[in-house]
Amino acid sequence: MWPNLIQKAKEGNLDVIQTYVFWNGHEPSPGQYYFEDRYDLVKFIKLVEQAGLYIHLRIGPYVCAEWNFGGFPVWLKYVPGIAFRTDNGPFKAAMQQFTEKIVSMMKAEKLFETQGGPIILSQIENEFGPVEWEIGAPGKAYTNWAAQMALRLDTGVPWVMCKQEDAPDPVIDTCNGFYCESFQPNKKYKPKMWTENWTGWYTEFGGPVPHRPAEDLAFSVAKFIQNGGSFVNYYMYHGGTNFGRTAGGPFIATSYDYDAPIDEFGLPREPKWGHLRDLHKAIKLCESALVSGDLTMTTLGSNQEAHVFKSKSGACTAFLANYDTKSSVKVSFGSGLYDLPPWSISILPDCRTVVFNTARLGAQSFQMNMMPVNSTFLWESYNEETVSANDDGSTEMSGLWEQINVTRDTTDYLWYMTDVKIDSDEGFLKNGQSPILTIFSAGHALHVFVNDQLSGNVYGGLENPKLTFSDSVNLRVGINQISLLSVTVGLPNVGLHFEKWNAGVLGPVMLKGLNEGTRDLSKQNWSYKIGLKGEALSLHTVSGSSSVEWVEGSLLARQQPLTWYKTSFRTPEGSDPLALDMNSMGKGQIWINGHSIGRHWPGYKAQGDCADCSYAGSYDDKKCRTNCGEASQRWYHVPRSWLNPSGNLLVVFEEWGGEPSGISLVKRTKVSICADISEGQSKMKNWGILTSGELNRPKAHLWCPPGQKIFQIKFASYGQPQGTCGNFKEGSCHSDKSYDVPQRNCIGKQSCSLGVAPEVFGGDPCPGNMKKLSVEATCG
Repeated sequence: MWPNLIQKAKEGNLDVIQTYVFWNGHEPSPGQYYFEDRYDLVKFIKLVEQAGLYIHLRIGPYVCAEWNFGGFPVWLKYVPGIAFRTDNGPFKAAMQQFTEKIVSMMKAEKLFETQGGPIILSQIENEFGPVEWEIGAPGKAYTNWAAQMALRLDTGVPWVMCKQEDAPDPVIDTCNGFYCESFQPNKKYKPKMWTENWTGWYTEFGGPVPHRPAEDLAFSVAKFIQNGGSFVNYYMYHGGTNFGRTAGGPFIATSYDYDAPIDEFGLPREPKWGHLRDLHKAIKLCESALVSGDLTMTTLGSNQEAHVFKSKSGACTAFLANYDTKSSVKVSFGSGLYDLPPWSISILPDCRTVVFNTARLGAQSFQMNMMPVNSTFLWESYNEETVSANDDGSTEMSGLWEQINVTRDTTDYLWYMTDVKIDSDEGFLKNGQSPILTIFSAGHALHVFVNDQLSGNVYGGLENPKLTFSDSVNLRVGINQISLLSVTVGLPNVGLHFEKWNAGVLGPVMLKGLNEGTRDLSKQNWSYKIGLKGEALSLHTVSGSSSVEWVEGSLLARQQPLTWYKTSFRTPEGSDPLALDMNSMGKGQIWINGHSIGRHWPGYKAQGDCADCSYAGSYDDKKCRTNCGEASQRWYHVPRSWLNPSGNLLVVFEEWGGEPSGISLVKRTKVSICADISEGQSKMKNWGILTSGELNRPKAHLWCPPGQKIFQIKFASYGQPQGTCGNFKEGSCHSDKSYDVPQRNCIGKQSCSLGVAPEVFGGDPCPGNMKKLSVEATCG
């Protein structure tokens, strides 16, 4: 996907691609480096260079990024005497060695700008300021060491530290956040830089899906630039997918779509992508004044300002801002009057002509759907049996052991097993009051089996990964086996003391309701087994799946916990991105042709508030959310590059129990194209036209993909329509000829343009009011 993504970024009028470097991906074992396939860093940078773009290389090597363990390799946790991200010798030695490795690779390929390459910036550490504030002097010493270590590497390009107010000279401190207009670097000679403008927010299992309106995102950029900002990076411009077990959190979803301008599947998210493209073009028209001009600010009203840049050569650029969240206003500036929608900024590259307003969307938008593309899968199943203390590979130890220390994060799964002896004189055997088993765990999910029967499961969440299981259990006379399958859902990616984080059943484990009262099982002998039998057999591969006997037809397991499913399928024709609809399943993991798609968990329904969304007003991650009451993630991306023409092996491991017949392969495709244009829409084409010339009027543009034509107008309204693409509705003002114009001008064409003016629609349906044209059409 890299060339396509980079090209879309370039077409979006970007100049720089910013990327993290993932330590745990590149050094999975001490001294054993990996730079192939998805981790081919040099190849990625050279592709960016070939596209004519620059690189900001965020080496870190701590990345956060909602990535497993914040990008740190788990083996680092077991270096003797280590303490993460502080003035600690073992940690600094390992960090320096990896940083030097990356820099030496870049130098060897001549990729720094001083060598003629595309890397113009590098970052050391990442958002360390809040951590330094918490730990005090050792943190300050570590900050100074990290800066000096980086500078000694002599890359020839500036180093930055984000969210680091005390970044030592000449390292540049930068801002991360939804808004950064008020940020100022710690020295006047340092540029004002924004390394992370959050385009949306991440999705967590159990949480709603966040969305950031395109109007607000553009507003934040324009506000930063009008206040002297010089560099803006979008986090994320493309977020993609947390394939495999790379998602952190814990509880971060497999999708890392982030509501980014390019969606998880590599498609432009409209109108966000197009709106930002036009914003970037407008800002670049202002380059001369922004680079060499002096900034002055003038008040235009109670919530309105003009930020003007004038250079000695005569260049003049103005940003007219309306901070009111409710009302449009008309302001006087220079010799003209300008309409400003709520919460918006207009850009005037020549201090006269408006070429862009952040609240007026001019880009075509799409309604995207997931359309099934295959016939029903023919499934086979294999049961993952609960393990016993006598199984090969199990280890017996006294007491309860922390999960990560046992598994070293080689798997999500760890079995805890112990025996409980019940004598025949136990009172509960006569009175029917079953004992209560209570288990305390550090997280993240737990399946409880008693004598091979599922007694229940429990799980935590992002805010509190710890969990407690407490329920009655069926015990019999003699030896009873308690088997606990503890499951991690990604390791934490942010916080203090990475070396101390834990997971798994730490206890106590108590059995209440016996003749003796309560029996503490915590300190008795427990057996441990790392991973699943199916993992050890590599059932997700062609060779591994052939090593066991699967069942099908009427014997197929349904709604059964700990079950493996497999099927095969042909790759659908076309180029539409593909995904799996997993809505009928509970929780587990997915593989295609041996590649891990990631964790699925549609059984964890989104909880929270999904109220109506307005673009106006400050945005945060609790605003503008969807999917409440539904699966946090239903669809799971299947890269076409991982598929064969036929015979693709799909393997699903299901922990809870699901209905595999409900799984389907779908394609992400456009079902509608839309335009939603105000008659006050700014026109980039008006830039440079003499005042005596005829200005271009706003137009709504519709275009279908190559080989398709517009064959239906599903909605059209000139007046004051409401809603968004796929959900438009007529407002109180509506022209009777709204449908006639697009049907006459667009049907049967690949593309068309419609004027947004009263004369086009046979008159003004509501004189004195601002009107717009909303159109939805289908292609075929």
